[in-house]
Amino acid sequence: MSASRNLLLGLLFGLIAGAFWGGVFLAPKLLAAFTPLQMTAGRYIAYGLASAVLLAPSWKTVMAKMTAKDWRDLAALSLLGNLIYYVGLSVSVQSAGVALASLIIGLLPVTVTLVGAKPGEGVALRHLAAPLALVVAGGVCINVSVFTDSHGVGIGKQVVGVLGATLALAMWTAYAVWNARRLAATPKFTSHEWSLLTGLATGLLSLALVVPAFALGGEALAPAAHTLEAWGWFWMVSFAVAIGASVIGNGLWNAASRLLPLSLSGQLIVFETLFALLYGFLHEGRWPRGLETAAIVLMLAGVLWSVRLHRPRVELA
Repeated sequence: MSASRNLLLGLLFGLIAGAFWGGVFLAPKLLAAFTPLQMTAGRYIAYGLASAVLLAPSWKTVMAKMTAKDWRDLAALSLLGNLIYYVGLSVSVQSAGVALASLIIGLLPVTVTLVGAKPGEGVALRHLAAPLALVVAGGVCINVSVFTDSHGVGIGKQVVGVLGATLALAMWTAYAVWNARRLAATPKFTSHEWSLLTGLATGLLSLALVVPAFALGGEALAPAAHTLEAWGWFWMVSFAVAIGASVIGNGLWNAASRLLPLSLSGQLIVFETLFALLYGFLHEGRWPRGLETAAIVLMLAGVLWSVRLHRPRVELA
């Protein structure tokens, strides 16, 4: 496969993954009667079940390739990139809204590039300084917007929202870099198989959340969450997010990670932010405010600039 074809396919996979991932930010709003721990457990139990079903036809073949190290790495990756990440994201969205969470976590193109870029791989960091600065400027715009135009959100909730989103940002940065390196070193699994194995590991880990999430969490604060109709909606959203964002989105992201250097694939995470904002604005029935618009323009411009910088390098590889 030619380098230019790898570039185009990688960009396409990253774009579609972002469209699926963007829905993750809306889920906490749709499940406002539930706690972040309940949403995390529900989503990843659903992810585990869906992964087990999809793995069933090739179960023996895939399991024959597994080693103890594979299971250990999958468990650690699942904990970082799924369980802890989603708790932080859910806390942020429920505390301060979709815009804050999506645009702080939208700094992932910067953090993944800075942490994951290696000399001789992709474009040197010094050439990416300007486009990355635009992404950072976008993040500054949204933080100014949140703290100056809170629309009834108290300062305490805003701080909690920032802390939750920052935790999610740190967890997914570590996950994205480690997962990309692991995929490159593990050709025995396809991108789809690795995504399903991650789902299986995440589902098993999420069983530890069942008692604290469902037996102890949320009833006093959210009695509506315990009606039959509410639970039906809870599992419908959980499986939709699990299949769309986790199974399909993660599989596409794994494929993009194998086709592109981290200095470029990390930039594509901005599509998750843009789709999250789109879904959030649609859900709230409003247009983006001035600083939100500036943030979107700056972040998109930074990533498109970075793609442009990679294009000659990729095509000549």
